[in-house]
Amino acid sequence: MSDRKELANAIRALSMDAIQKAESGHPGAPLGMADIAEVLWNDYLVHNPANPEWPDRDRFVLSNGHGSMLLYSLLHLSGYEVTIDDIKQFRQLHSKTPGHPEYGMTPGVESTSGPLGQGIACAVGMAVAEKVLAARYNREGHTIMDHYTYVFMGDGCMMEGISHEACSLAGTLKLGKLVAFYDDNGISIDGCVDGWFTDDTPGRFESYGWHVVSDVDGHDAKAIKAAIEEARAETGKPSMICCKTVIGQGAPNVCGSEKCHGSPLGENEISCARENMNWPYAAFEVPESVYSAWTAVDSGSTAESSWKRDFAEYEKAYPQLAAEFTRRMKGDLPDGFATYASNFINSVDAKAENLATRKASQNAIEGLAPVLPEFYGGSADLAGSNLTRWSGSETISPANWDGNYMNYGVREFAMSVMMNGMSLHGGFIPYGGTFLVFSDYARNAMRMSALMGLKVLYVMTHDSIGVGEDGPTHQPVEHVASLRLIPGMDVWRPCDAVEAAVSWEQAVMRDDGPSTLVKSRQNLPHQNRSAQTLAQVSRGGYVLRQCDGTPDIILIATGSEVSLAMEAAITLESKGKQVRVVSMPCVEVFERQDKAYQNEVLPSHVAARIAVEAGVTASWYRYVGLQGAVMGLDRFGESAPGSELFDYFDFTADSVVRLAEQVMDEKSKTAG
Repeated sequence: MSDRKELANAIRALSMDAIQKAESGHPGAPLGMADIAEVLWNDYLVHNPANPEWPDRDRFVLSNGHGSMLLYSLLHLSGYEVTIDDIKQFRQLHSKTPGHPEYGMTPGVESTSGPLGQGIACAVGMAVAEKVLAARYNREGHTIMDHYTYVFMGDGCMMEGISHEACSLAGTLKLGKLVAFYDDNGISIDGCVDGWFTDDTPGRFESYGWHVVSDVDGHDAKAIKAAIEEARAETGKPSMICCKTVIGQGAPNVCGSEKCHGSPLGENEISCARENMNWPYAAFEVPESVYSAWTAVDSGSTAESSWKRDFAEYEKAYPQLAAEFTRRMKGDLPDGFATYASNFINSVDAKAENLATRKASQNAIEGLAPVLPEFYGGSADLAGSNLTRWSGSETISPANWDGNYMNYGVREFAMSVMMNGMSLHGGFIPYGGTFLVFSDYARNAMRMSALMGLKVLYVMTHDSIGVGEDGPTHQPVEHVASLRLIPGMDVWRPCDAVEAAVSWEQAVMRDDGPSTLVKSRQNLPHQNRSAQTLAQVSRGGYVLRQCDGTPDIILIATGSEVSLAMEAAITLESKGKQVRVVSMPCVEVFERQDKAYQNEVLPSHVAARIAVEAGVTASWYRYVGLQGAVMGLDRFGESAPGSELFDYFDFTADSVVRLAEQVMDEKSKTAG
């Protein structure tokens, strides 16, 4: 039987060998945290390497994701489908072991991590998910949701502001099954952190309402085990275990220095480390005795089998709850949802209401949420403005976890990362609201949603200069265009209540990524549509107003500017022009349509085109070309009533008419 130090040294050896072979990577954290990881994974973590998707497994998140070889070593040693050949392919193209952990690429990786601090915030979301599902589905004598969330984090995670946002809220929520390990080695890339990070970290977390275990020797298995026992015994608070470690522990000449943070150790230092650790094996060689001591295949299978037996009994006692739980954890929508949503959209169209799309958005939540128990809403202290609450919203609290809504406080970034965590945990379609201009605070989390392909819904209201009196600090100009640049992000900017309802339907039905639902503060007029036209809204771009024959000009618009294009079309037609109006609520969805449909909406032979959107203009030239024009706003706004600002910045139907006539005149001159 291998001793604990040898088991930890297996992590160190695999990590330094893989990083050396790749000639790239971060050995400091894997070597420094190996002892902590060994105790946690071998004595406490409940998981099944044969089924990384088992719903009631413990979650483990490596927030300091640059130390990815720590996680890959753990997965390999404990029996996941991460082979020694995968370890040898660390950081290589299409390998299972990329430079930072990537969700969906490596079995057992619970979340993509790398942007420091997001891992701990994501873990907070996972811990919330466990509490909410437990309250919803557990019954006396039947506990089907009962697991821990563990997270490793380093000095960099602590310095990032997101750790403050998320950990403050975690303390308020009293997340007793969240246990974080702080790798307190005093080193970051630039050297000893004393020059820029002197926080009283234990005091900071105690002030958040965390249970703190301070000054734990992170290289003493008995001390680590005692700290974990203490943390698990505290059920009313999240726990922070502050582990004093030596970065690069085991590498005798560079440990304790930034030199081992982000560079391979080198063959000579690896040789010295092998001797120092009494690890006499060749590169990538792990003795069978170590593998036998590490494997979690049998224990994991036993744990899951026991859970399945319990769940079978639960299923007999509560068949409807069991079916709902299973469906939610699979990520399936309720049977008949597509028909239900279609009927709802038809009812919205029949009402023909003039509404602010933020209100139409709330109506859509009200319409769809009753059949979606997985809906989990929230807002960053703007519920009354974002209109993210509906009549069935039940706010969670430490006294009541059987809810479907969270008050995140003024924490846009934490809200967004926590929603990622809830989505990753499974069982939820999270949505959260803030003002569009504050998507800047949430942007990196939104990028991570897209990178992981998560079904997370961002409700971004107050979408343009229509915000009005709050002025340019609150008037988003570049934000819609900026969000459209995120690969995999669908950005919906609806022109009326119908498009708002469709945006919700499509965001819920989408399985491969997040959606941003951009909504107006001001009322927008209902647009009349035929049944055929209504069916095309979901295609992202469609002909809202058709003309006879070949168009003289095509007006493309989104959101509040669609009504301007429609008014302008009437005026132009009175002057004998053939005008087509294309509403483009979601560019990304339109781009996924087949080329024949795209050309049907925007025929290539019609070069006279205008795009109208109250924001920066650059991205629209892909649709209007060199012979077209864009009516937009390439400057910041002003403080005044919204209606006055649209006039001030020439966002009027008359302005659209004048620009259209200029474009058609130029086209005629060119043709002539």
